[in-house]
Amino acid sequence: MKKMIALIVAVLFVFAVASVSIAAEEKKAAPAPAKKEAMPAEKKAEPMKEKKAAAKVMQVTGELAAVDAAAKTITVKGKKGDVVISVDDKTLAGIKAGDKVEAKYTAADGKNTAKKVTVKAAAKKMEKPMKKEEPMKKEAAPAEKKK
Repeated sequence: MKKMIALIVAVLFVFAVASVSIAAEEKKAAPAPAKKEAMPAEKKAEPMKEKKAAAKVMQVTGELAAVDAAAKTITVKGKKGDVVISVDDKTLAGIKAGDKVEAKYTAADGKNTAKKVTVKAAAKKMEKPMKKEEPMKKEAAPAEKKK
């Protein structure tokens, strides 16, 4: 009985090693034609990546440094520097230099095009800072000594 089990295990081991070696040989032979087909697919994927990168919406928040009505552009002073953004006539009508704005835009062909420009209300400063009220202090009665 033990010899029969040993023989079955040995045969299974031989089949396992043989199937692994055959599969390895097929993989070595298969990549040559697959690479030729894969290259056009990679070339097709590159323009898609470029389109996705071009469609990425970026945002800048800051003070509106300049408005150029002739060129239909605005310049926003953001944390990372000045950003020049092309806008439409409707947007130009509602903003002026010095406004605090939040602009969402896309960059394509070296040109930033506004998707949305929002004028932020300036934070109102409190004229008089509120005084911190001191909590009412109660004088503690002297503690009685226990005998």
